[in-house]
Amino acid sequence: MDIKPLTPNLSISPQILASDLPAIAAAGFKAIICNRPDGESSDQPGFKELEKAAIELGLKAQYLPAETGKVSDADGKEFGVLLSTLPSPILAFCRSGMRSTTMWALSQAGVTPLPQILEASRKAGFDMQSLLQRLANAGKTPTGQVDASHDVVIVGAGAAGIAVASSLLSRSPLLDIAIIDPADTHFYQPGWTLVGGGIFNAVDTARAMASVIPTDVNWIKAAVAAFEPESNQIILEGCRVVKYKHLVVCPGLMLDWKGIEGLAESLGRHGVTSNYRYDLAPYTWELVQKLKKGKALFTQPPMPIKCAGAPQKAMYLSSDHWTRQGVIDHIDIQFCNSGAVLFGVADYVPALMEYVKKYKIGLNFGETLVAVDGPSHKATFMKNLSDGSKEKVEREFDMIHVVPPQKAPDFVRVSPLADAAGWIDVDPASLRHKKFNNIFALGDVTNTTNAKTAAAARKQAPVVANNLLVSMGQLKNEAKYDGYGSCPLTVERGKIVLAEFTYGGKLAPSFPSWFIDGTKPSTLAWYLKERLLPPIYWEAMLKGREWLAKPEMVG
Repeated sequence: MDIKPLTPNLSISPQILASDLPAIAAAGFKAIICNRPDGESSDQPGFKELEKAAIELGLKAQYLPAETGKVSDADGKEFGVLLSTLPSPILAFCRSGMRSTTMWALSQAGVTPLPQILEASRKAGFDMQSLLQRLANAGKTPTGQVDASHDVVIVGAGAAGIAVASSLLSRSPLLDIAIIDPADTHFYQPGWTLVGGGIFNAVDTARAMASVIPTDVNWIKAAVAAFEPESNQIILEGCRVVKYKHLVVCPGLMLDWKGIEGLAESLGRHGVTSNYRYDLAPYTWELVQKLKKGKALFTQPPMPIKCAGAPQKAMYLSSDHWTRQGVIDHIDIQFCNSGAVLFGVADYVPALMEYVKKYKIGLNFGETLVAVDGPSHKATFMKNLSDGSKEKVEREFDMIHVVPPQKAPDFVRVSPLADAAGWIDVDPASLRHKKFNNIFALGDVTNTTNAKTAAAARKQAPVVANNLLVSMGQLKNEAKYDGYGSCPLTVERGKIVLAEFTYGGKLAPSFPSWFIDGTKPSTLAWYLKERLLPPIYWEAMLKGREWLAKPEMVG
């Protein structure tokens, strides 16, 4: 028998025989549902035969048949009724398991988030992509009406989405563009490190979304439920359908706060904070100011993450404040990093190590935060040992700055656009999807190996804009992205190690070394971060002014 779980209470399988039922009962199942019509195949037992054998074993049995490819809305509804009335766990079966999975998926529409339905089905070996519109429409067959259609549709109105829209319009002012994003507010996220260090005010990093979306772009204020790339359509929550000729995907990544046991319940209190959330960055600064002695933990999860230097930035700025206040010797600072090195590009490590020594920071590599007990002020880490095994390490804290694990948004991970790890699968140079020629992606959601930073999106946006217009026949020469990313590492208040690099960790400084040597702490780099980058972001990047971001052309 090939039994696969869909939920803790429901599994599916191909056709079963009466001789299989003792093993099914022994496995703990309490009921079976047959979704295959009698007589479909000459080697198929009839339902009555199975029902009799099931009853003798104390199993409930129900018959809800459907022909292949003809599972109705009513079938899905009735399947849901059976799930709620039969004793569980339940085993549903048909010829292959597809009809049973389809009925379950329809029964969950409107109850379980669509990405979860798609992911559970896929893990069981069944693709529900053809059911997207029915699932998005609460399990009912939709009318097939297209609610909107545009030449270019951009999913996501973050740094990447707004920048690529503006770069497109700067090249083709009459282009029909729509941006899909449900958010009311646009954030300058690179500023949150400085909020947590007491340099910026949180409110200065936020603006109304309507004020940053270009006036010539249609804003569809909604959440995406799924992609239908074969038909050039996007399904929005509520089953609205948006059609496109070209698609740009840049919704950012998802911070998995629930991926660490107890973290979601402790954030914002008990000394538990994170600069990765707008409302928590001010709490970081509050904790730093109050801490005069005790233990401070700073964590970094497995890669990839948004701005790999941010976990350290919080630590260095906090340590600098404690140094200036004369309390640094009374604070035990520990950096617990899932990775094996301090920073991925070796040229910048010597400068960073000088500050690690200055602040007497303990480095703990191979440690991944798995649980936080806020009231008890304890954090649990899983440590990789040299022999390949793991052990739990418990650390006490008075303050802990947590960086959560990160992944692509659910609606991306379960889509045909994603690679095996869940990221949008694009060519690293052109940023065009490897399978669908009219789809591009940029920003944190792609599977490119560059650092996931706003600086990377600033360089990617002109490349995508250029190449999309080449695809439309409006431009001739393609552009290429070299993997540029930048990470201004705030090692102390007033000094920054300006890390700039391309694919493979190749250094890519924007300025001559006599002006700013990125491998050393620099006051000029701090001035760039604090004073120049915010207006460059708001007034240049988001408005299609490509200062130091002109794309490199191919050939």
